[in-house]
Amino acid sequence: MFVQKHAISDETVDTIISILLRAGVVISSLIVICGALLYIVRHGHQVPAYHIFRGEPSDLRSVVGVVREATTLSGRGIIQFGLLLLIATPIMRVAFTVFSFLLQKDRVYVGVTLIVLSVLLFSLAGGR
Repeated sequence: MFVQKHAISDETVDTIISILLRAGVVISSLIVICGALLYIVRHGHQVPAYHIFRGEPSDLRSVVGVVREATTLSGRGIIQFGLLLLIATPIMRVAFTVFSFLLQKDRVYVGVTLIVLSVLLFSLAGGR
């Protein structure tokens, strides 16, 4: 029986993936909390007008706009940035999995995982 030695063990991959997922969730949660606190400090005294529908501002509808708003320390921009990081966490997991399958020289799983990654990125870009 032929035993193939992997450059990286499955246990190591699982450990790295679990750390990546936990760190992504914790970091994005902290960023959302900071943005929420900043938003409450700046706008907590305002009375909401629930009878008027106001959609998301156009600045917060694209990745570039969210990053721009977050760098200006806008509370809503920081919240949206934290949510973008939360969305990016499983995408980074799939990207890392491609890398680990490349190290293990498993071409079939590299191909399948690249298809999954491209579908995720395509859908994130708006599916156009």
